[in-house]
Amino acid sequence: MDLAFHPLTSERWKDIEKLFQEDSICRSCWCMWWRLSSNEWEKRKGSDRKEALKTIVNQRKAPGIITYSKGQPIAWCSISPREEFHRLERSRTLKRIDNQPVWSVVCFFVAKRCRRKGVSTRLLEAAVKYAGEQGAKIIEGYPKRSSEKQQDTTVYTGLASMFQKVGFTDCGSTSKTRTIMRYEL
Repeated sequence: MDLAFHPLTSERWKDIEKLFQEDSICRSCWCMWWRLSSNEWEKRKGSDRKEALKTIVNQRKAPGIITYSKGQPIAWCSISPREEFHRLERSRTLKRIDNQPVWSVVCFFVAKRCRRKGVSTRLLEAAVKYAGEQGAKIIEGYPKRSSEKQQDTTVYTGLASMFQKVGFTDCGSTSKTRTIMRYEL
């Protein structure tokens, strides 16, 4: 599959809108789950969350990578400095390993027609490259531990096996379902 990867900028906003319209969860979340506190999450609904993401993009902060095939948006990965993910910063089970600055990969979405074709793995590689270009030295992910077949809605943070293919190492966590994986540049 011929793929192109680009940071989500205001010029590409229409593409993320098109991609997220394909999935009811994306239309509700707008990849803001990790960025908002529980209280903020409850106050904001789908259109408010969409506007929150658009505000981030319009501030010239690319909050992730969008993937294209044949010029059409087919996948998304959220990656930013960890401190931008308020819910992650407050997590007891995915708490910081140390005080080093890290970038976090917190979410993947692949259009249904493109799943199980290795898109997520290639997107993770592109996200690591992008973070490195932005000065990141350490990238973390928080994937599902199990490599057994999962419902698509439960693997939005990826699978540990995918992160291992890209070269991440498992650092463990107190979560029963997720682990912390690191990639050092």
